[in-house]
Amino acid sequence: MMTETMQALRDLQKKLYAFQFALNVIDFDAQTVAPSESYSGRGEALEVLSSIKYSLIADPALPALLEKARGEERTEQEAAEVAELQRMYDETSKIPAQEYAAFVKLTTAAVNAWEKAKAASDFSLFAPYLEQIVAYRRRTAAYFDANKAPYDVWLDQYEKGLSMAQCDAFFDQLKAVIQPLVKEIGQRGAKIPCDFLKGTWPIEAQKMLSAAVMKLMGIDERHCVLSESEHPFTTEFYKGDVRITTHYHEDDMASNLYSVIHEGGHALYELHMADRLQYTCLSGGASMGLHESQSRLCENYLGRSLGFIKSLWPTLTELFPTQLAGVTPEAFYKAVNQCQPSLIRTEADEVTYCLHVMVRYELEKRLMDGSLAVKDLPAAWNAQMKELLGVDVPDDAHGVLQDIHWACGDLGYFPSYALGTAYGAQMMASMRKDLDVDALLEAGNWAPITGWLEERIWQYGKEKTPAQLLKNACGGEFDPKFYTDYLVEKYFAIYEL
Repeated sequence: MMTETMQALRDLQKKLYAFQFALNVIDFDAQTVAPSESYSGRGEALEVLSSIKYSLIADPALPALLEKARGEERTEQEAAEVAELQRMYDETSKIPAQEYAAFVKLTTAAVNAWEKAKAASDFSLFAPYLEQIVAYRRRTAAYFDANKAPYDVWLDQYEKGLSMAQCDAFFDQLKAVIQPLVKEIGQRGAKIPCDFLKGTWPIEAQKMLSAAVMKLMGIDERHCVLSESEHPFTTEFYKGDVRITTHYHEDDMASNLYSVIHEGGHALYELHMADRLQYTCLSGGASMGLHESQSRLCENYLGRSLGFIKSLWPTLTELFPTQLAGVTPEAFYKAVNQCQPSLIRTEADEVTYCLHVMVRYELEKRLMDGSLAVKDLPAAWNAQMKELLGVDVPDDAHGVLQDIHWACGDLGYFPSYALGTAYGAQMMASMRKDLDVDALLEAGNWAPITGWLEERIWQYGKEKTPAQLLKNACGGEFDPKFYTDYLVEKYFAIYEL
């Protein structure tokens, strides 16, 4: 039977859930259907709601309640709830209430400015907002740990325990394999015909494809809807209401296809959390890296496989008979897996994707230590893209303005994409020991695959740590070599090296 103390903590969690639900509704509305000039009123509402949420988390009476709960008999879940609430209190209470709410208002205006800047391909329209965001993140990092480098503080917020030293070692390990692989593909790789991917792909047909893909993945349309936004994203309200978005390009069907699969991976994670975690602080992904592992796993290890493409082929050829006339599933597979250094991270191939993440990581480090001024960011971005990917950036929209993350204040998030990608490779290697993944994908049967992931990862939410979940799924510690080995094996086969 639940103690009176624990019931009080459950009541608090329910209130926090309600406020977060309201904040999520406003954010989702802002990025999908809200009028472009509605941000000021929205910012006022968000500031008020965030202030109330802050007061609930940073309540001076909470530590005593948590201490009392630790002295009572608790279930494993209740112990995890107490630990998570303590973490939330410790981190949130260090930030002055006024600054906490003001930052929410700032990022609301910053997202609006970013949208306008990207449309005009003019970084100067966004720069003043980013300057304030960087200054805020550097200042508030000292509230958490004045002796730690600001960027280390924020890396730890997105992936517990992560530091620049760990990221440097991780990215060096990836670069040592990826850069020579890209060079070898460019010099010796067989040419892959991709011209059929160009042309016109009617938007209405793409929308029907999106619906078919979500159904194939097993995403329940009664609990998950697809909308449109400038930058695809996923918002989770609770396991009964998860919303994803995509962005349609009439000249690029693959962009939408893999955006839907990527965001669908996030959605599947949220849709399969245990009922017992709902309305508690444990509902949600264990970390950004774990969440990205599921979206990248679905997008690449499953979605870019030949088996999946074969299962989707009847739908693709029915919706796009002219565009795919004379094309085989094998040709499509190679085309959507071609290795070609490019400008846009979300559309990058598997080999070069993490190089895009490294560009952002290197720039964030310099922004946070003060060695790079915001006004110099576009030039630094272009130089990094040239150094790591060998591409010339034509304008701000295709360069420094392509991602929404900095407008949202998410400095330190990007490494999670690379970590998640590597986590996913290790999970797939483990899954293949238990399941004939290729046969299941070709048969269009995702259920055993999603069941495997639900059993080992999804159901637990934040109840277990990322390290525990990785061990649960993979039977061992994290090892990036699974990812680099996967890339070498797959792309040597595709390019006949």
